[in-house]
Amino acid sequence: MEFLKKHYEKLLLGLVLLGLTIAAALLPFIISGKRKDLDSVRDALINPKVKELPALDLSAEEAALQQAQTPVQLILSGKHNLFNPVLWQKTPDNRLVKIQTGNEVAGAAEVMEIRPLYLTLSFDSVSGKGYLFGVENQAGATTAKQQKHQTLSSKETPKNDYFTLREAKGPAESPTAFILELNDTGESVNIAPGKPYKRVEGYEADLKYGPENNQMKRKRVGAIVTFAGGQYNIVAISQSNVVLSAKSNDKKTTLNFNAVKEPR
Repeated sequence: MEFLKKHYEKLLLGLVLLGLTIAAALLPFIISGKRKDLDSVRDALINPKVKELPALDLSAEEAALQQAQTPVQLILSGKHNLFNPVLWQKTPDNRLVKIQTGNEVAGAAEVMEIRPLYLTLSFDSVSGKGYLFGVENQAGATTAKQQKHQTLSSKETPKNDYFTLREAKGPAESPTAFILELNDTGESVNIAPGKPYKRVEGYEADLKYGPENNQMKRKRVGAIVTFAGGQYNIVAISQSNVVLSAKSNDKKTTLNFNAVKEPR
């Protein structure tokens, strides 16, 4: 006790110094904690958490922009009548026909009949050391060329304007068959007495224009037909249709052929 009485001041001072030492040792940790708290408060104030805004709907603006970038197309042709007044054409029987497609007049023509035109090669007779062959080309350019005529072929001169004689079978005075090579196609064909060779070379057609009761018979490619005040070239004929071309504007019209006609 005596010791405490004599040295209590020193002990008290030691305890104070110890407390100060502990406080000094803890001070950096306390400062660091406070600094973190202050940083958190500062960050919350400077960089607050903001809720993300919803995406803007710009569809209307984008559509308007797209429309503005697309040039306006003015259609000045077609079926509207702003710049294309309706054309009416009077037929010979005083009917008014509204022209919409351009084929109303020519399209009124009818195909009544289409006939094939044949090239026929036949054996006619023996002539000396050769053979007489008959040639009939119904599609010939002139009437004379359409008529049947004869041509002579032999082993010495086998080629003519239409074919080349490749072989004669049977006795020379009475042949039984021939092999011919056509000049235009190179095709080999067989003919015999009474058995000619035939192929389609083209077609001819009978046309009719009802409003004028105009009958146009036996027309071929290249012929000119006249009806409804206009002229038309026949530019093509097949087994199913006839193609006309107007001389005024080269507009083409296809007339289909129905083989079975309804009674009128």
